[in-house]
Amino acid sequence: MFRSIGFSKIWRKTTSSPLKTTSSPLKTTSFRLISSDFITNDEELYVTLLRRFAETKNFHHGRAVHAKLVKGPHNGSLFLNNHILNMYAKSGRLLHAHKMFDHLPQRNAVSWSALIAGFVQHNLPSYALVLFSNMQAAGVNINEFTLVSALHACSLYDSENDSDGDNNEEYYCSYYLSRLYQVYAFVVRLGFEWNVFLMNVFMTALIRGRKLAEALKVFDRCRNKDTVSWNAVMAGLSQFCCGEVPGFWRRMCCEGVKPDSFAFSGVLAGLAALGDGTGMGMQVHGQLVKCGHGDEVCVGNSLVDMYLKSGSLEEGIRTFEEMAERNVCTWNQMAAGCLNCGKPGKALEFINEMRKTGVRMNKFTLATALTACASLASLEEGKKAHGLRIKLENDVDVCVDNALLDMYAKCGSMDDALQVFGTMEAPSVVSWTTMIMGFAQNGQERKALEIFDEMRAEDKAPNYITFICVLYACSQGGLIDEGWEYFSSMEQDHGISPGEDHYACMVDMLGRAGRIKEAYELIRRMPFQAGVMVWQTLLGACRVHGDVETGLIAAKQALSLDKDDSSTYVVLSNMFADGRNWKGVGSLRELMETRDIKKMPGSSWIQLSRR
Repeated sequence: MFRSIGFSKIWRKTTSSPLKTTSSPLKTTSFRLISSDFITNDEELYVTLLRRFAETKNFHHGRAVHAKLVKGPHNGSLFLNNHILNMYAKSGRLLHAHKMFDHLPQRNAVSWSALIAGFVQHNLPSYALVLFSNMQAAGVNINEFTLVSALHACSLYDSENDSDGDNNEEYYCSYYLSRLYQVYAFVVRLGFEWNVFLMNVFMTALIRGRKLAEALKVFDRCRNKDTVSWNAVMAGLSQFCCGEVPGFWRRMCCEGVKPDSFAFSGVLAGLAALGDGTGMGMQVHGQLVKCGHGDEVCVGNSLVDMYLKSGSLEEGIRTFEEMAERNVCTWNQMAAGCLNCGKPGKALEFINEMRKTGVRMNKFTLATALTACASLASLEEGKKAHGLRIKLENDVDVCVDNALLDMYAKCGSMDDALQVFGTMEAPSVVSWTTMIMGFAQNGQERKALEIFDEMRAEDKAPNYITFICVLYACSQGGLIDEGWEYFSSMEQDHGISPGEDHYACMVDMLGRAGRIKEAYELIRRMPFQAGVMVWQTLLGACRVHGDVETGLIAAKQALSLDKDDSSTYVVLSNMFADGRNWKGVGSLRELMETRDIKKMPGSSWIQLSRR
């Protein structure tokens, strides 16, 4: 039976655990027992030792106890054999556990449940479900402990999908949901619907399978809900339907449920997704202080995140400073929050402070630091971050290297970007796209197209964004023939339908070359209605080349789609001014005042004394 579920994958998926010591008296007893030829008849002592070794995952001592039992009078004890089996399973030694299971002279529901639980605990749900099916076929009475593990296994479909990518996620989800319903049928048939632990696991599995509506029905039918039940639904709403979080929180409070740290983390996550940090968010903040959960780091992190995602940077910083304990997630949240609030310099300050306090940075810290350097176009700070990336060695992934490429590109240092790109073992489509855009933005349009040709030669499939960057390079370099070639190849060779961004690039390319009429005809032939961006691009080209007639058409179309966008008014006004049509300029400014349209001010920065 064990061979049917594969030796090799079990060895790959399970690892040995480090030795851990037990309490001193028990440690002394266990040492004397396993290091001598002494054999005791004290079954309770063996049970106590095996339980402790299972808890601490001390496989080596547990195996020594097993050896003693083989020689002793308790060799055939099903009770002790189940404890040994449980010790192997919880220690992650699933091969030993299954071999022992196969050679047991007799088995009961505890034997099966221990082995199934071991596979579930070590993220091998498919094997756990095979064992559950075999247990049914063997005619063994299934109990609630077995069902908890089987239901939990059905919620771990994503662990099976790690090596297969996102394409099979829907298949795995559907398969495990069907198994979930089958296991739940046993729950109903055996009359265990009253068991809140089973109902909580079932709801969690439904939520993980994106069946939130069904989970809510189960929740409403459950008569003996506990805090875990409420937390499970709150977590599901925060993830898949955050708009329902405030109402569910009010219901929870009205029914007299005392929220714990998980409940507060869940509601704060939902409010963060809603960006509600000043309304209900502050009320929840007050409640958690009242309930005494304000000092817990997980709750503090959720609270800081809520304020930052609501744009309340000052409140986020204040909450951060009041936290009694912080971890790397806390610092990462603050840095990312400052970045999202348009304060990249402040983000770097938090990262530097984090390093001074001795908190070890991770790949998320580094990605945030590199993005902040890119936003500031600070090559000096970017090179420092690059040094930190080298120190982290294998603790980073391709996302960090992509951020590094983007930083060098935005700082104008394409030689450094190319050097980093050359050291990447497996550049992703994002890596290639970043290099193409970097060269295009830094005046090396031909090099950008060379990178694209290399990408295709490496059999890396370009995506929607890649073609925007390629067409942008053609537009910047005035490469019209190449632009048309790449534009035509999108659907023919790659199955990518051109979107508004691609048409805007083509209009910009033709407009820069003075082919205004050709650009206008392209817009008219678009398979969908052109958006504001396309018409504004044509308007900009008309202003440069003095084509007032086509410019008026483009402006009219743009304003009909969005009359509040100041860009259209500004470009049209400049076109009138270029043609000395001061009456048109005056009328346009009056219209802007009437509609309360204000021009967005430009901004720039310089660095003085490293500030």
